[in-house]
Amino acid sequence: QVQLVESGGGLVQPGGSLRLSCTASGYTLAYYGVGWFRQAPGKEREGVSCINSVDTSAYYADSVKGRFTISRDDAKNAVYLQMNDVKSEDTAVYFCAADSLRYRRCVLLGPSYGHWGQGTQVTVSS
Repeated sequence: QVQLVESGGGLVQPGGSLRLSCTASGYTLAYYGVGWFRQAPGKEREGVSCINSVDTSAYYADSVKGRFTISRDDAKNAVYLQMNDVKSEDTAVYFCAADSLRYRRCVLLGPSYGHWGQGTQVTVSS
């Protein structure tokens, strides 16, 4: 059974840092692009970042560029999102998702992803 599990969310002060993890089971994550998405209350889901399989090229939404870094450790079947200099507008539930096709260049569009985690809450507040 394929399962993606996010962890690392929590309460952080503005300007602080947080590292989210996405771990897969029943599934070889190395073959697939992985994306991070977020959804704030009353807002639509937003693509935050994604990383390709194989060449590990990364892509970011303009709102997080220069502050967030995505990475992957295929030996651990995991993908990470390092969040630095967080802002109140980063408050949301963060989801990781794996592409439905192997080796495809990742995009920040939800329909491209076939497997989703349950989400982890990130709250930025002083």
